[in-house]
Amino acid sequence: MWRRIKSLGAIYLQNSAAALPATAATERALRKLRREIIDMSGTAVLLSCSVLAGESEVHNAFQAARNDEYEEIVDRCEDFLQQVKKEYTANHFTYAELEENEVDLVKLRNWFAKVRERDVFDADGRQAAEKAIDECEQSLEAYAARVYAEEAEGH
Repeated sequence: MWRRIKSLGAIYLQNSAAALPATAATERALRKLRREIIDMSGTAVLLSCSVLAGESEVHNAFQAARNDEYEEIVDRCEDFLQQVKKEYTANHFTYAELEENEVDLVKLRNWFAKVRERDVFDADGRQAAEKAIDECEQSLEAYAARVYAEEAEGH
C-alpha cells in the first residue's frame, strides 16, 4: 500500500503518516485506497489539515521528492540516448529497432507527465527533465530519418 501512496506523490512525515496536497483527485484516490485497506480488515484514517508550523519544510520535502524523480528521469534519458547511439554504432537502422525506441520514449514521456502532474510546488528539477526528454525526442527523430533513408536505399 505504501507504494501506491508514494505513487500519488505523497511524502511520509512519520511512519504510516503520509501527506499529500489537497486536491479532488488525491482525495478520490485516498478514499479508494482506504476502502481497500478496510476491506482487508486494516485501518486507515484520512485527515484534512493545515500546517500550523513548518510549512516550508513540508514544501521542501515535496520538492525534494519530485526532484529525485526528475533526476531519475534524466538518468533514464541518458540511458535512452546511449541506446540510440548504440544503434548507430551497430549500424542497426531497422523499423523494429525504431519501434522499440519509440515505445521507450513513450514510457519516458508518460513517466514525466505523471511526475509533472504531482509536482504542485514546482520543483526546480523539472527543467532538466524537460530538456532531457526533448533531447531524446530529437535523437529519435534523427534516428527515424536514418531508418527511412536506409529503407529508401534498399538496405
